[in-house]
Amino acid sequence: MGRADDLDMNYYLFSCPFVEFVVKDIVNRALEDDPILAAALLRMHFHDCFIQGCDGSILIDSTRGNTTEKDSPANLSLRGYEIIDDIKEELERQYPGVVSCADILALAAKDAVFFAGDHFMTYQREEKME
Repeated sequence: MGRADDLDMNYYLFSCPFVEFVVKDIVNRALEDDPILAAALLRMHFHDCFIQGCDGSILIDSTRGNTTEKDSPANLSLRGYEIIDDIKEELERQYPGVVSCADILALAAKDAVFFAGDHFMTYQREEKME
């Protein structure tokens, strides 16, 4: 398994320079039709990361002898798989075998939150009453 210092924030800069534009375009088109999917994409990303880290395993279909996270009772109400599938299909067409499903899911969740209008997370601190 790789270490955090092995990660490169510019990994796709040369191998897939338009990855973020492709993801954003497909997410925005989907959310224009159904804005509620913004929350669904964020929830899917959370469910993917919750068990063993953000690895894209929430996207794996079950097989006859193996039930995956996708079909776990806690995940049966997840929505938005078709958006991720559309993104993966387009990226595979343009850049075969380059972009991981985990990265697609993370980028889609990021763009969904931005689309929903929550550009920053803020909170108001409560004053202590004496």
